[in-house]
Amino acid sequence: MKLARYTHGGITTIGAVVGDHVVPLADLDSAAPSTIREVLAAGPALIQQLTQKLVGVSGGIPLSEVRLEAPIPDPRKYMAIGMNYHDHAEEAARAGVPVPENQLWFNKQVTCITGPFDPIYKPRVSDKMDYEAELGVVIGKRCRYVSVEDAPAVVGGYFVANDVTARDWQFRSPTFTLGKSFDSHGPIGPWITTADEIADPHALQMNLSVNGEPRQSASTRGMIYNIWQQIHELSQVMTLEPGDLIATGTCANVGIALGKFLQPGDVVRVEIEKLGHIENPVAAEFV
Repeated sequence: MKLARYTHGGITTIGAVVGDHVVPLADLDSAAPSTIREVLAAGPALIQQLTQKLVGVSGGIPLSEVRLEAPIPDPRKYMAIGMNYHDHAEEAARAGVPVPENQLWFNKQVTCITGPFDPIYKPRVSDKMDYEAELGVVIGKRCRYVSVEDAPAVVGGYFVANDVTARDWQFRSPTFTLGKSFDSHGPIGPWITTADEIADPHALQMNLSVNGEPRQSASTRGMIYNIWQQIHELSQVMTLEPGDLIATGTCANVGIALGKFLQPGDVVRVEIEKLGHIENPVAAEFV
């Protein structure tokens, strides 16, 4: 099931995407939860019930008539892993950036989250705004000390992410958090594709373009630490909760490696096989 959060007629709600339409979840079940986080927390049984109710359903609202919003706008955590693709680690090493010996984690503060087609703003205080295509994971079950083998069972679904980064701010702090957390630098979406629809999240093609020019292209099989290892690592430290977001790393050809930073007027598109795409115009910040 593809769970979208959208605005139509001035009302924001959630629904299931079927083809080029979205069906309000309340039309399938009047008792359905009102947020995607609650749907995922209810577990696979509810998702299966809703999926069955979608069979044969016609109508809905054309996607062209709605505004797709960030599917989970208020997670308690948004964690991201650095240098987690072999080719990206290699390009970083060539630039003199040391490759970490362990999983390298940082926070993206949740105020960075924005919608799948909303503008991303070039900060007044940064000249090195960059893109990073990433496969996103959303936790569906509260958990701690999760084994690698059990990790698939706590995943609620997947989404497309762009880990927008102000490189000059990233490298002025060893935690990366400041450079990763500017407002609007966390576009996610276009919806949450539930885990039952993705047989192998490590076999998805991921592409990023700027103004139609291909920049990044890789399979998610290029990860150094796979998703299950990432969840295992994080859960040794913290309780993971439904709705928590994880960005699983980016591949080679980020802007800093190419000497091509984002500028107002650019349009960044990230597409991941089976998950859809997000597309964000870059605008100047006028705060």
